[in-house]
Amino acid sequence: MMKLRKTLYFVLCFMVSVCTLSGCIEEYEADISAEDTNLLVVEGAICSKQNKFYLSRTQAINSSYVPKVVSEAKVVVRGGDGSEYTAQYDGEYYSCWIESLASDVEYYLHIEVDGEVYESEPQKPIPTEKIAEVNAVQETPESDIDVLVTPETPLNPNQTNYYTWSFDETWEVHPDYTTFIYFDPVTLTAVYDPYQFPERGWFYARASTILVGDSRNYEGQHIEKFKLYDISRGSERIFYKYSGLVHQRAISKDEYEYELARRQAVSEMGGLFTPQPSALPTNIHCLTSGKHVIGYVGCSLNTAEYRFFLHAHELSVNRPYQKDARTWIDDCDEATCLLMLERGLFLCEWNDDRIIPGGTLRTAWATKYQLDVRLRGASVEEPEYWHLNESISY
Repeated sequence: MMKLRKTLYFVLCFMVSVCTLSGCIEEYEADISAEDTNLLVVEGAICSKQNKFYLSRTQAINSSYVPKVVSEAKVVVRGGDGSEYTAQYDGEYYSCWIESLASDVEYYLHIEVDGEVYESEPQKPIPTEKIAEVNAVQETPESDIDVLVTPETPLNPNQTNYYTWSFDETWEVHPDYTTFIYFDPVTLTAVYDPYQFPERGWFYARASTILVGDSRNYEGQHIEKFKLYDISRGSERIFYKYSGLVHQRAISKDEYEYELARRQAVSEMGGLFTPQPSALPTNIHCLTSGKHVIGYVGCSLNTAEYRFFLHAHELSVNRPYQKDARTWIDDCDEATCLLMLERGLFLCEWNDDRIIPGGTLRTAWATKYQLDVRLRGASVEEPEYWHLNESISY
């Protein structure tokens, strides 16, 4: 979503700036209509379950990029059967819940903002087949891991099928060091405590881009092993256990072509022939004044999901050697231990051989950051699906 908003802004900026760079022979004035600023931008799709719509506006070319969010609009999903679902603004999106769309009903998005009325073209929701499998492939021990998706046999095998995919990621992280003891300043000795720091945590991420694909070059219009993304074999994401949740949505040819045009604008921005934002195809129209609108509202009957898991011991992971960064004190005493506490360090090792003639106390100390994954931003609440190891298709 954020990438689309930045794209629209930079498309405008680069069209003006590209010919002001050194090396231009003649001054070039971009033919950008004033109507191309302050355009309504609509992002989102109508579908069963959770619906989210993001509304913003394009900005003047010489303005710094700060998303101009539209937060005071009336946003309603309407059906040809008279049904209505009002979306509420939650601080970022307009969201509403639709338990189930009807396959024989046309739906559209209705927006009222700043005295104007906008509507998307009515569409019947497109059904989406389930995901047959998601494969994680590492061609050689030195290769990164490719994540490939294969939908089930298409519902319409005699025509080209179009899809969008997005994904969420979860991965387990461990602290640099673990400790089950602490130094008690009262008893002046090490005390067992397995709960002072969490042994592991989890990070979550959502893909910043949406991928699109079509079935034209596949036998029987059945997409197989379409590459979604890759994971570096040296990424922390696969040092222990990793889970990906792939979202698949069947879309219309028009929505697919809109996404391609938007991506072309990204790849060509700065060129003399970069299309203006208002030239992008859209199915949203202003009913009150004919103003241009940017965006495309698709309509899907359902979204298929597939959760898969990766385990470090099943892959060739390039985990770099980590030199012991703890503070070791070979001939330690209680006064030194108290000094370590004052410096904010925590006891990790307590090797006390003082009962042996000539024996010494050897200790190791670490910072809280090295011991507590929460300080790195990790959650310590285990995901409800983390005990699973087998893939699940929803």
